[in-house]
Amino acid sequence: MSIPPERKMPVSGRAVEDLAFYRTEPVSFVRRGNRLQGRRADAWERTAQKYIIEPPREQADTSVAEGYQFDQEAIYGRKAPLIVEIGSGLGEAMAYAASEHRDKDFLAVEVYRPGLAALMVRVENNELTNVRAVQANAPEVLDSMLPAASADEVWIFFSDPWHKIRHHKRRLIKDSFVKKLERVLVPGGVVRLATDWSNYAEQMREVFDAADAFTSLHPGELAGEDSNLTKVRRLGLEKDEKDPEFIDERGGWAPRFEGRTLTSFEGKALKAGRMIFDLAYRKAL
Repeated sequence: MSIPPERKMPVSGRAVEDLAFYRTEPVSFVRRGNRLQGRRADAWERTAQKYIIEPPREQADTSVAEGYQFDQEAIYGRKAPLIVEIGSGLGEAMAYAASEHRDKDFLAVEVYRPGLAALMVRVENNELTNVRAVQANAPEVLDSMLPAASADEVWIFFSDPWHKIRHHKRRLIKDSFVKKLERVLVPGGVVRLATDWSNYAEQMREVFDAADAFTSLHPGELAGEDSNLTKVRRLGLEKDEKDPEFIDERGGWAPRFEGRTLTSFEGKALKAGRMIFDLAYRKAL
């Protein structure tokens, strides 16, 4: 992507709030504050230099300059299977998984600094050495920062569903993003997804089922009466009108990923009566 010369200036003015100023595609996140306080601020001060990757920034402070590449072996001091979580939130899922699988390396990609600081608290508490994080826009990480065929798995749990139709273009999971995932995953690598919004779940399923490079790990599973989509539509659990006759004949949903601990976000969704949709796809060998 070529950047007009006038857009390579340091971030200032409206660009601080308007991230689209720098990018040809709408970003999938909303700008939030970076201020750290209390334990998070203390943990950040102690750990950021070691565990937070700071790529050169050419545009916004969540961008990754062209030419910068992630060197896993140099950063972790070893070569191990790499799991990348896009949108790591408060770091609950990653910290749990990294603690359970210390033989694997984990990379958190998140734009919200307080979330990364919360992850750093967990890194300290669990004495984790196999976690690194970067505050960056995920498509740019997949486009240039991560080498081709470098990730064994990519996790995308509860990315912003952007409910309104006019905002669907901002959803992370779309055809162009799947191409980026294809580039960074090793042959046979797996992408795992989860959402608590049925409309977004259907879009995810549609996009990945249509991708030649990916195959569902659970084709036809959890269809019909066993499908959460059937339950959502019949019971009218979301804003769509109740449809007592609806049935999801297609299925293809994955069972809940056992490697994902119950995060505070997912817990709130369940408490509110929402259904969770899991999907899992493997890249062709």
